Amino acid sequence: MTFSAIAANTIFWFLPLITFAIFKLLLPVRTFRRMMTRWIMAMGENWVSLNAAILSVSNSTQWQVRGTEGLNASDWYLVIVNHQTWTDIVALQTVLNRRIPFLKFFIKQQLIWFPVLGIAWWAMDMPFMKRYSKSYLAKHPEKKGQDLEATRVACQKFRDTPTTVINFIEGTRVTAEKQAKRNSPFRHLLPPRAGGIALALSSMGSMFDAILDVTIVYPTGPTKFWDMMCGEFDRIIIEINKRAVEPWMISGDYTNDRDFRSRFHRWLTGVWTEKDARITDIYSENTA
Repeated sequence: MTFSAIAANTIFWFLPLITFAIFKLLLPVRTFRRMMTRWIMAMGENWVSLNAAILSVSNSTQWQVRGTEGLNASDWYLVIVNHQTWTDIVALQTVLNRRIPFLKFFIKQQLIWFPVLGIAWWAMDMPFMKRYSKSYLAKHPEKKGQDLEATRVACQKFRDTPTTVINFIEGTRVTAEKQAKRNSPFRHLLPPRAGGIALALSSMGSMFDAILDVTIVYPTGPTKFWDMMCGEFDRIIIEINKRAVEPWMISGDYTNDRDFRSRFHRWLTGVWTEKDARITDIYSENTA
């Protein structure tokens, strides 16, 4: 019943969203498109709110959320977060909805041609990134740097509309098997991958008001999506640490400058080391 209600809510908002997306595509007037974008974002926020209401009926979830003070839906943010389960996305949407701009993900440019969803992502101003493979660049060295520049140009539209870009910088959900395979030095996390966040900061860094470093902990173990549908989403702890976007982060060349790349890796590893220690403390506090 919960899944059916969420599916119905999704269809209810998806149909008008696609209609507005088509209008936005066919009428390339900047003022009109900005108005359509605001309405489409409002639909997305309503969709999240109704999903949260549905889940609150079927789950008696204990939410412990810290760090939402001072967040503003009129600011620009880059969100970095640890990743354990698909429930993470639902939890983040629920906690951050209307506190900050609607969450957006970097999407490969080829996916804009994905049937129906491609135009929906475009209408919601999801940032499409253009990436060339190493083998392609080896054959076409003149293209080096053009992918980053294309992504940077595509992100210029966010200067007109407050934006939140989210990056799961581990690249995948953490498991013991993945930790062993990657030889992770962390107790609760996978090693962070810096490329995505470096791309976001290179493309939009001057726009971001802050980096939101989010830590998610499920004290009784990660809740799977279907567990949540079945009313077994019992407890979650979310801590938000606001970090400054420092000038050096947006002025370097991650792709070509080895020293900058090393400095960026050291900074990100330090952030992840703090996060891993904090997760250990949270588990200790909740099992004492």
